[in-house]
Amino acid sequence: MFAKGVKRVSAFPIARPEVEEYPAYYRTYVDKLAGADAIRLLGGQRDAAITSLRSISEERSVFRYAPEKWSIRELLGHLIDSERVFTYRALRFARADATPLAGFDEDAYVRASGYHVRDFRDIVDEFESVRGATLSFFGGLTPEQSMLRGTANQGAFTVRALAYIVGGHVEHHLGVLRDRYL
Repeated sequence: MFAKGVKRVSAFPIARPEVEEYPAYYRTYVDKLAGADAIRLLGGQRDAAITSLRSISEERSVFRYAPEKWSIRELLGHLIDSERVFTYRALRFARADATPLAGFDEDAYVRASGYHVRDFRDIVDEFESVRGATLSFFGGLTPEQSMLRGTANQGAFTVRALAYIVGGHVEHHLGVLRDRYL
């Protein structure tokens, strides 16, 4: 399932990137996804994440495991914002845009987001919608597009590496959610 209620199989799988296709910092994220097709991995991850997130109550969603840490709402908002940024980078690179892209300050994004005052169910729905759009985008790429490169935050990436980074980043933070929040 890609966008809500729409089933589609990608014409081309997105294969695991080689380590030269992304900055070393992101290896932690890429390594968190076991498998050779990012589309299937991202789809399965969405389904599992939504099930888990929907089990969290509104009351629990404001929990912070330490005073200066993000709440569960903010953590999920960070995942949404980051997925949008990584996928935007992939879009630019897949369209052969060679303009170097800037990084972003994740803490500043969370502070300015307003996620802490939003209804948790709405944030979960937003995550599901964003992931649906991510799947539609990556699922529509050709193998040639998945190999295009670009620069973001002063590092070089292929489009397919960004697909794995999207999923690995979510996997990392879902682990933090399980270990420190729940």
